[in-house]
Amino acid sequence: MAEIDRTMPFALEAEQSVLGAILLDPEKISQVAESLRESDFYLPEHREIYAAMRDLFVQSRTIDVVTLIDMLVSRGTYERENGSKYIRVIAETVPSSSNLSDYMKIVKDKATLRALIEAADQIREDAYSAKGDVRYIVDSAESKIYNVSNGNDTKSFVSIADALGRTYLHLQEMVDDPEGASGTPTCFRPLDNVLVGMGRGDLIIIGARPGMGKTTFAMNIATNVAKKTKKAVCIFSLEMSAEQLAEKILSSEAMIDSKSIRSAKLSTDDWDALSQKAAELSETNILIDDTSGITVTEMKAKLRKVKNLGLVVLDYLQLMQSERRSDNRAVEVGDISRGLKLLAKDLGVPMICCAQLNRENESRKDKRPSLSDLRDSGSIEQDADMVLLLHREEYYDKSKTTTNAECIVAKNRHGSTDTVTLGFLGQYSKFIEVDQNHEE
Repeated sequence: MAEIDRTMPFALEAEQSVLGAILLDPEKISQVAESLRESDFYLPEHREIYAAMRDLFVQSRTIDVVTLIDMLVSRGTYERENGSKYIRVIAETVPSSSNLSDYMKIVKDKATLRALIEAADQIREDAYSAKGDVRYIVDSAESKIYNVSNGNDTKSFVSIADALGRTYLHLQEMVDDPEGASGTPTCFRPLDNVLVGMGRGDLIIIGARPGMGKTTFAMNIATNVAKKTKKAVCIFSLEMSAEQLAEKILSSEAMIDSKSIRSAKLSTDDWDALSQKAAELSETNILIDDTSGITVTEMKAKLRKVKNLGLVVLDYLQLMQSERRSDNRAVEVGDISRGLKLLAKDLGVPMICCAQLNRENESRKDKRPSLSDLRDSGSIEQDADMVLLLHREEYYDKSKTTTNAECIVAKNRHGSTDTVTLGFLGQYSKFIEVDQNHEE
């Protein structure tokens, strides 16, 4: 079939109106910067004008016709006379900035259509070339469409100026709303003070020996996030069934001994507490998948369909299946950890992944785990943004009666490392904050 010569979709008046609205009301630059990127403008001169406006904003300079023309002339974009004429045309195009949201939507929609055309061209080329496994070609096609639908431009570079502009906006948001603009909290305040929240795209590893409480800790954080943010929290449980996991979460929230729940030996007060907490948990959007031996590709396919995703939890890494079979398990685990990091980045949400530790720490006098104890592959340490290692003294010394647990922040790509003391109530499957001044 012969190719049809078509013009890429764009809206001249809408692009002019967005730029004109900023000239009318320079404060609108913040609103535009949150929704549009330089590459969303189709005409090169409009990209240059918007880039100049953004730079004036970052430099805390006034945005008006005079300063904008001066900036564009100094960059060599326009000669003063020609630049002055076109900037004034843009300023007169829009009578008011009140309809800015509508103008931005038109510009964004046209940019999305152009991205979709480019993605379709790439998908067609991949299909014609027939290189590689068909499953991976299909997955690549799904990824391209997903990236378009979620506004992720995987083809174009992001200029440092664009990145700095968004950083500047984020800093302002943190000043105006410190809690809302920071990363997703674990809701364990001593830990959040060290981590400063779990960032979008972060891979957080929770490592511990079996029975130390890593699943419990991950579920506590998952429940906290679901309740606080009202976003979807997806849990992939490769070891426990959905019912077992729900029972564990219910025990933790109701503070009822898990043995009592499993045996159904419950008092009237217990039933009331369970009923209340079950109702509260039903209001959250916690989604559980207990498929055994799931792969990163299968996780990706399921997560793409989830709306308003806030957090992903995987329990646990070593039970996953690798896409590439190898006689060397360390190679397979390395592929999995890299896949999980890329998945978290693509989704733009934090991902918590439980991981087993090897036995090396048990042969040491000090049983506290370290990064080198991560089992099967050094790639886990390399790919993770944060590594949290759990340690409880009474796990090794039964004579100790303390219920304290140490959460060792062994790696923190965004900040400092430290050790945080938490309380551990094993019978309730719950970690709690500890007041160091009143530990009782």
